[in-house]
Amino acid sequence: MARTVGIGIQDFGKIITNHCFYVDKTNFIKEWWESQDEVTLITRPRRFGKTLTMSMTEQFFSVKYAGRSDLFEGLSIWQEEKYRALQGTYPVISLSFANVKEKTYQQTKQRIGQLLTELYNKNYFLLESGLLTEEEKQYFLSVSMDMPEVVATIAIYRLSDFLSRYYGKKVIILLDEYDTPMQEAYVDGYWEELVTFTRSMFNAAFKTNPWLERAIMTGITRVSKESIFSDLNNLEVVTTTSSKYGTAFGFTEEEVFAALDEYGMSEDREKVKQWYDGFVFGEWKDIYNPWSILNLLDKKKFTTYWANTSSNSLVGKLIREGNKNIKASFEALLQGEHLFIPIDEQIVYNQLDDNEYAIWSLLVASGYLKVLSYEEYESGIVTAPKYELALTNYEVSRMFRSMVHGWFLGNASDYNDFLKALLLGDLDAMNEYMSRIVMETFSFFDTGKYSAGRAEPERFYHGFVLGLLVALEDRYVITSNRESGFGRYDIILEPKSKEADAIVIEFKVFNPRKDSSLEDTVAAALAQIEEKQYEVTLEAKGIPAQRIKKYGFAFEGKTVLIG
Repeated sequence: MARTVGIGIQDFGKIITNHCFYVDKTNFIKEWWESQDEVTLITRPRRFGKTLTMSMTEQFFSVKYAGRSDLFEGLSIWQEEKYRALQGTYPVISLSFANVKEKTYQQTKQRIGQLLTELYNKNYFLLESGLLTEEEKQYFLSVSMDMPEVVATIAIYRLSDFLSRYYGKKVIILLDEYDTPMQEAYVDGYWEELVTFTRSMFNAAFKTNPWLERAIMTGITRVSKESIFSDLNNLEVVTTTSSKYGTAFGFTEEEVFAALDEYGMSEDREKVKQWYDGFVFGEWKDIYNPWSILNLLDKKKFTTYWANTSSNSLVGKLIREGNKNIKASFEALLQGEHLFIPIDEQIVYNQLDDNEYAIWSLLVASGYLKVLSYEEYESGIVTAPKYELALTNYEVSRMFRSMVHGWFLGNASDYNDFLKALLLGDLDAMNEYMSRIVMETFSFFDTGKYSAGRAEPERFYHGFVLGLLVALEDRYVITSNRESGFGRYDIILEPKSKEADAIVIEFKVFNPRKDSSLEDTVAAALAQIEEKQYEVTLEAKGIPAQRIKKYGFAFEGKTVLIG
């Protein structure tokens, strides 16, 4: 009989004692312990078992779980005597920043203060141990939600001292989802303040801590060393392109297929592979997201589980507000193409607005893109890796299509009516509907550094291209920014049906130095289509000239004219 699939259980002991479905990942404990690394930072996408692994590690080492052999009997770590003797023998400090998602720096500091206070409350016995001096007792009692920063930043450091003296052993520190507050700080605009606070805390806990035995930090991203790890030269960093611990997080194909056999889904192997395979960690390929597989085993339904588990606001913001190169590259990814681009796995959050390489780095770290290959190339005097990137799998592709579709939901009726008018060639209707769409949608695509109506209207245009891609991809092959004839066109819609018309679209921004009116700008756009002979790509595929519609879109701020 197949085991019960427990959805969302992140407590290792609860899974084991309730005999829920579990893939044995306890060998991670041995691999990590024998590495001898003092502080290990492991980055993996969300819902890849990081929290469960931290729970497993805590319950293996912590003195609070001494004698709990029942949790590990029958698992791989229990096969060696020296590890059986190691279980339950260390003081462990374990905390998670997974729920630190506040809107302001003050609220974030208070939330971290709450977590530290809870940590101290769990170790309240230290106050009555007779080991602490009066000054140390006063400090212990000063740890609170509203404590000063100078108290908060050394709270883990000082608790390490107290526990080490009490148990006579150095401590193990486990910090899960360390970068969640930083992502929120970037989105809500208090990044610099949080960096200063976090750097002080991490330096005290992980660098200058004489009572530290080992530490693990987990997160989604490797935040730039210059930001928060500037003083940590004892850090072993394991990213998505590292082979180390490559199978400890996520399910291997062998593990997935064994689970399908257990739950009577053996015939679905190829479909499961199409939907959920694709994650790559260093040399380890064919890694599956555990959340998707667990939900599939439980519900027997193919859908987007992982992509829908939490907000994709940061990813959506970066793509929606990105420049035309980012949108064009993203469009190519949605069509199954690959990007060849240099990336730096160190995420510098304050560069995300301006550095498109940083955006692709974040998408790789978050699991939305996979690294197919890379090669070294010379860039001036520096040798850097150039990566081949693709969307991770079908589930991720569906998620992004849904996200793009959601950008236009606010004016879905007008948008759908515009598409009908576009295909019918009804210019009057196209202008009427597009004017309303631009008024409602332009600001949405042009938030951030540039106010609506100013420069960079390409932010809207290429968001519009993505909308076309999602809405019409069943009937058209849609491409943009490609070479054809003697130039690069903006959009071409190539019909999949022999009866439908092809469409060429050229965008132009009103230039008062060249044009006296938007009508002149439209005329210039149409003239460019003719002069550059953008239609030759379509004619080469057998589409006659009379079946190729050509449109010029002229924009001046929030005013649009189509001809």
